[in-house]
Order: sequence, then structure tokens, then C-alpha cells
Amino acid sequence: MGSGRRTTMRGYVLRWSLLVAALAACARGDDTWGAPERTRTPLPAARASVRDSIRWDDFAGAAACTTCHAEQSAAWARSTHGNAGGAPTPQRVIAPFDGTPIRFRDATVLPSSASGTYAFTVRRDGEPDVVLRVDGVIGGAHMRGGGTQAFVTRWSDGTLRLVPFDFSRQARTWFCNTESRGGHGWVPITDSLPLAACGDWPPRRVLGDTPRFDNCQSCHGSRIEVALDTASHAWRTRYASLAVDCESCHGPARAHVAAARAGRLASDEGAMRPLATLGKDASLEVCLACHAVKATLAPGHLPGAPLGRFYSARLALLGDSLLGPDGRTRTFAYQEGHLWSDCYVNGGMTCTSCHDPHTQGYRDAAGRPLTGPDDDRQCTSCHASKAVRAEAHTKHASTSPGARCVACHMPYLQEPLVGTRIPYGRADHTIAIPRPSSDAALGVPNTCARCHAGWSTARADAEVRRLWGESKPRPATVEALAAGRAPLDTGATHVAAQYAALAAWAERHAAVDTASLDGDALLRLRALARSRDVDVRALALATLHLLGGERAGVRAFLAERLTAESGDDGPLRARWALALATLGERLRGRGDARGAARAIERALEVRPGDARLLAALGEALGAAGDATSAAARYREALAHDPAQPLTLVNLGVALEAAGDAGGAAEAYQRALSLDAHEPLALANLGNAYLRAGQPEAAITLYRRALAADASIANVHFALAQALGQRGDLRGALASLRRGLTFDSSDAQVRALADELARRLGAR
Repeated sequence: MGSGRRTTMRGYVLRWSLLVAALAACARGDDTWGAPERTRTPLPAARASVRDSIRWDDFAGAAACTTCHAEQSAAWARSTHGNAGGAPTPQRVIAPFDGTPIRFRDATVLPSSASGTYAFTVRRDGEPDVVLRVDGVIGGAHMRGGGTQAFVTRWSDGTLRLVPFDFSRQARTWFCNTESRGGHGWVPITDSLPLAACGDWPPRRVLGDTPRFDNCQSCHGSRIEVALDTASHAWRTRYASLAVDCESCHGPARAHVAAARAGRLASDEGAMRPLATLGKDASLEVCLACHAVKATLAPGHLPGAPLGRFYSARLALLGDSLLGPDGRTRTFAYQEGHLWSDCYVNGGMTCTSCHDPHTQGYRDAAGRPLTGPDDDRQCTSCHASKAVRAEAHTKHASTSPGARCVACHMPYLQEPLVGTRIPYGRADHTIAIPRPSSDAALGVPNTCARCHAGWSTARADAEVRRLWGESKPRPATVEALAAGRAPLDTGATHVAAQYAALAAWAERHAAVDTASLDGDALLRLRALARSRDVDVRALALATLHLLGGERAGVRAFLAERLTAESGDDGPLRARWALALATLGERLRGRGDARGAARAIERALEVRPGDARLLAALGEALGAAGDATSAAARYREALAHDPAQPLTLVNLGVALEAAGDAGGAAEAYQRALSLDAHEPLALANLGNAYLRAGQPEAAITLYRRALAADASIANVHFALAQALGQRGDLRGALASLRRGLTFDSSDAQVRALADELARRLGAR
């Protein structure tokens, strides 16, 4: 994160003069990519990484805070954080668990409660009932723009998984997310919707942060951890609370509580830094730990540890289009738009400038409580002149809803990826100026039309110009991004836009050792690699590494920047390597699997021996058709981290492709010795038994795989084949039909199911 210091005019002049001189040197040809190296010079070794000492036992729990901090604790207990979730109780559950059926086209779900136990019973014709006990509640539908409530159930493998049936308070209906399967966003559950249209059916999204599963990281609670326990061959999930408690923001308090109880706080023993004393960026980091989409750099984050060692919000923009060119939400995001706001970029706005951290109520910049989000004083406490003659600025009567600051500058807009059928409006926190025509070009709804429903975009644009004249220009980098350009902006003070432009440029030019770039691009990338922002530095270095990593001049510069990195270079290396891997995925998506492999090889120069990178390299080599090299990389990954069931599965796939069926089966068995519920290991081992003419053993394994994840269509089809070999045609037909509910794209499978149904006289 940046330092938050303001740049003086002298700083602007100095930086500009250096840039002009550098560009002039480039024009003279003083700086080139350099010749390719015959023997690649290794990059400097990583420094000893700073190990964070925070452990689970360092936390005291929210109840320990109450004795001394009674006022804050009482406020928190009434807040949305304090009521963000927990065990299912009549007071917490707002959804109807009264036995009223939720009807799908092909299933009926009965939400019920009895003797304090809440559950969903899923019933389908010809199938055994599936009972999903509610082990936790997520959310209380508190949000003004659309509140929802979700539920978690403990799965057979030890994970806590989100049940795919959510409830909307405003719509008063059950709904599910169809985006991953049907692309229709969040839709109400009706008797025309098939159960398998719900992308999270059967439950697959887990609490806690692990790359093995779709997950919500660790934000829906306090200190949520999920990890594979190889001793029990299953996953271990634990958490302090499904509310967001004191230590989620303040960090571990056990030493503080012990010192307070012993009367030793006067000596600073166990002292905790008041969060009100944090600088702008450090304060934001506390909130963005949850209120932002983040790329995971390392596992195991606990509150109080530096967020930047574990996550990066900026890196999540690389390879994704979740934000538009001005930071407003394009698909689905949280409050990271704050980083694009002029109130942040050129001011000191933090989350707590407007939100009380304990009550979650609204307040002004001086901390005075406000009546709610429509209270203009949260803006006029800084923009005082706007309150002097308010109507002269708003052009609306003071009693009009359109006169409120947030009506124009922070409207609740429906998250685009959600769709329009379930209310889920959020203020994106960019605090944008309404520009109807340019907003429409970006896909942002016309703010004026929220009240003036009959106005076209052209009419709204004309009215804005008539009433307010020309709008304040957007930053040059934002204008360039909106026009479809991706400038390498070395002088930007708007770091979020600078990073977005660099990310767009890197994606467009992603190639390994290109010879097509000029010295100007090289010079600008080098300047960006000296940025004070670690995310910008890392992406610029990764881009240089990808485009010119064989060139002597580039490699010398990369080595120099690693040597110059102050303190712990781990956060820089983690971002750099992940950016290379992400750009490699971009190449693989273009059909260049070899290029992807080379990009990941570069990442391994930055983080040698990284097990996840080695496994990713194996995947890229496998996609390129080099099964032998893929297997070697998987084995290398396992040498660094043996507890990787999925890497063992991929090793088995590579060995099969290389003709080593015995080695493949052994790899699958090793995976199951770590995680007995790993569906891909079970399914692939089942395939091995089926090929060996042992359908009974295959059937057992396929059924275990489907018990772990019934959404894998190919396992249903393989089970049908095994059942057919055993002569159980009705069972085979049922299995084919189950698989087709998840994937009906295979014409041969559809034809086989139709033929079996005809022969059996089945409907």
C-alpha cells in the first residue's frame, strides 16, 4: 500500500524533469532491451522471509473485551458486524423454515426446524432424500440496497459449505446463483428452474481460504481457517465466530487482556495500537481485508498480521474485468472503488470518515453521529461550501430526494453479475460525478433516470450540461482507459488507475521474449518498477520479465531492483510471481500453452521451489502435450510440499498420458491417503479399475466420488458405463440422466440415454 503522503509541487516538477530526461535518453538510443544471454544469470536469492508470529492462541475472544470496553462492546453487539452470522436461532434466522416447500422443476426442498435444529431436505423422484443440516447462518439481510441470508452445512470431508438456497429479505423469496452454469445471475427459485441450474449445487463453496475449492476467503466470520488434516484424511475447519468480532479489526488481544487484568498496562505491556491513529492506507487495509476482492498470495492470514503479505486487492484486477476504467463495478465487487475516489486519491478519506467502526452507523469526518446514509453532513463536513447555498449546487429543492449528496454521487446500483431479479444494490464508493453519456458508454446506469424515469441518456446529459456546465475532467489515465487505451502512465498520482492501465497493457502485450517493443515502453516499465506502490512495482517487473527475460539488460535491471528492495522482499516476489503466472494463464487461454509454461518458469526464477508454481507449470506442460515433463514438475512440487492431493491427481493424469498406468494408480492412491474424499482421485482410480476389467471396484469408487461431488457429469457417465458392464441398464440410465442434468452438451451421451430409455420402455 502507498504511504499516504501528499506529493508537493516540487515533487511534481522533479519527477517530470526526470521523465523528460529519461525519454530524451531513450530517443538517443542509450537504453535498449539488451542482447539475449546465452547463459542466464540467476536472479538474487530471496532474503529470509519475515515470519509472522501471530497464532490462534494469541486471541482472547470478543467477550474478554467487554469488561473494560463496555460502551464499544454494547455498540458492536447491536451492529451489523456483531450480527453478521452465527448459530441458527429463531432470533437470527429470517428465512421461513416452516416446512413450506421450495419448488424446483425437478426437486422439492423443505426448509424445516425442530428442537433447535434447522435443515433443508432435498427430495427428487427416484432419489434418496438429501438432508443438509444448517450448521451456521451467514448474514442477516441487513443491507439497505438488498439484504440476503445464507446458510452453511458441514460436509462429509470436514469443510463448511454454503447451501445453494439463499433468502432475500426485500424480494421475500428463496433464490440461487446460476451464473456459473446458466449465466443468468441470481434468480428466484421457481417450479420452472432445474435444481442443477444452481451453480453451487451440490454445495461446493467453502468457508475459509484454500485454492482447492471455490471459497469466500475468511470474511464471513472471525478467524475462519480451513486446512487439510492429513492425519484424519479430511479437512479441518475452525472459526471463532460467524460474526465479525473485535479482534477481526484490532488483532490478537490475549496479551493485552492479561496485562489489563494484572494491572500492567501502564508499562505498555500488552498495549494495542488504537486504530484511530492509523494513517490513511493502514486504516483502509483494516476494512479492505474483507471489503474487497483480493488475490491470495499466501495462506494463513490472521487479523493483526500485515495484509499485504497474504493478499493483494490490486492484483485481483489482472486478468479480470471486475471494475470499469473509473473503478465502478463492472461485474461484482465490494468497496474497493474507494481507492478510485477523488476523496481518497486527493484527500484523506478512509472508511471511518463516514462509518462508525463499532455501531456501523453513519458519522461525519469529525466523528459526529448522523441520522443515516442520506444525511448530507457526511459530505458537507468536508465540502462545507456546498452547504452554504445547497440548492445552488444541487439544482433541486432541499426536500427533494435528488438534493441528497448520495443520490447523485453514491447511488445504490445493482451489482451487474447478480442480474436484476434479486435486489442487491450497493454504493461502489468511487463517489463519481454523474456523466450520463460517458456513464452509459461504460454500462453504468443513468443516475438521473433513477428519479426522472422518462429521460433518455441524451436528455439527461443535456440537462447536466445545462445546469452544471462542463464536468470536472477525469484523470488522464481514467480517460485513456475509458477510450480503450492502456497507457504506461509513469507520472500518475492515481495509483489505482495507474495499476489498471499497466494491467491492461501487460495483458495486451503478453508474450514471451518479444522483440517488438520499443525503448519507450522499456523505459516506462522501468520507471513503474520503481514505484512506491508494491503492486505497481511487482507488475512492472513481471511484465519486463515476461517480455524480455532473456535479455541481458533486462535481467540486470530485474536483479538490481530485487537487491534495492528494502526489508522483506517476500511481498514483492509473491506479487511478481503471481502476476507472471496470471499472464501465463492469459497465454494459455490464447492457445499458447508453451508460452504459459515459459511464463511460469520465469515465476519460478523469482520464487524457486514454490510448490504451487511447480504444479501450475506441470499443468501448462500437460496442456502443451509434454506429459513426461509435466510429471517431472509435479514430482518436484511434491518434493517441496507432499500434502497436495490435487497435484498427485494431476501427476496420475500425466503418467497415464505417458503410458504409465501403474504409476498413475499409485498417484491416485497416494492422493486418497491424504484426502479420502478427493473426488477426482476417486474417479480417476475408478477409471483405472474399469479399464482393468473390474467394474465392481470402479462402481464403488465412482459412488464415493459422487458422494463428495455429485456435480461432475463425467463421473456419472463413467458410472453408467460400469453399471452397463454389470448388466444394470436401469441403473446406467439413471446415472446418465443424473449426469445430463449437469452437462447436456455431449450428443453421444444424450443419444445413448434416449436409446436405453427406448429399450427399457422408460419415460
